[in-house]
Amino acid sequence: MLKVTIDNITIDVEEGMTILQAARMIGGKVVPPAMCYYSKLKGTGGKCRTCLVKVAQSSAKDPRPMPKLVASCSTPVQDGMVVQNLTSPEVQEARKGVVEMLLVNHPLDCPVCDQAGECDLQDLSFNYGMEETASEEERREFPVIDIGPFIKLHMNRCILCYRCVYAADQLTSERRHGVMYRGDGSEISTLIANVIDNDFSGNVIDVCPVGALTDKTFRFKSRVWFIKPMDAHRECGRCSGKGTVWMFGNEIYRVTGRKDQYGEVEEFICNECRFEKKELASWTVEGPRKIKRQSVISANHYEKMVQPSIIKPIEGQMIPPQNEL
Repeated sequence: MLKVTIDNITIDVEEGMTILQAARMIGGKVVPPAMCYYSKLKGTGGKCRTCLVKVAQSSAKDPRPMPKLVASCSTPVQDGMVVQNLTSPEVQEARKGVVEMLLVNHPLDCPVCDQAGECDLQDLSFNYGMEETASEEERREFPVIDIGPFIKLHMNRCILCYRCVYAADQLTSERRHGVMYRGDGSEISTLIANVIDNDFSGNVIDVCPVGALTDKTFRFKSRVWFIKPMDAHRECGRCSGKGTVWMFGNEIYRVTGRKDQYGEVEEFICNECRFEKKELASWTVEGPRKIKRQSVISANHYEKMVQPSIIKPIEGQMIPPQNEL
């Protein structure tokens, strides 16, 4: 076991783990944000640079600091390593610059974007965004296109995290899309007129951290905070059949994979479960999905209500209300 210290918290980790994985073992605000890393997909990470941290001490044998900030998702820990994330002003300033770069071409689509309310880029811009940008160039623009019977691509919103490409590579036998061209002309696209039509194509929507890949069966139907996410399962011969159904009353508006606390899908589901089974009778509803308290989806959703105890007031004494949530 190796000892690593992150923001003055020391833990024991296994050899071969990255700084980001070690930080996730601690949890809370110590964990650096990540837009491209996805623990369920091999090869991800090292592209968005939002997880940059400062290594103040390389190891117990070599106490020298690393000369530059490093990507925590791809940097392995060393015994005695000391890492600074929230405790480093240099990291916070660099992260603001990275967010500004991600927003250089990103349009202000939040009022009409289906990803609003569950968008990682929204969270990043809220925490690290700047009021003004130093960029004066025009934003790049792409037409909105269909890349399959269920998926619509908004390339204007894409931050080129490559998650969807890795998901298609590793979940399906034939990938039809990828990153085309180079430099600032790079874009997610399909070759000629090919479309994404495999049984697990819908998972590229779940792994996308922004609203670049959207579900055509759910577009503009509702805001996510108006519908209730419920854990549900069904018998399926292609996947585990475990998903999250988003309901308004007794109607299922959309189906997604179940995500963990870092927004990563626990088990990928097939297109039949995602797009074709929208009847309540097709699913066994287990109960409400646990949503992060800081998420806008959880607004006004209380897990527990404690009834106020009945106290007899003393004559002439005022008893304040004791409502407690």
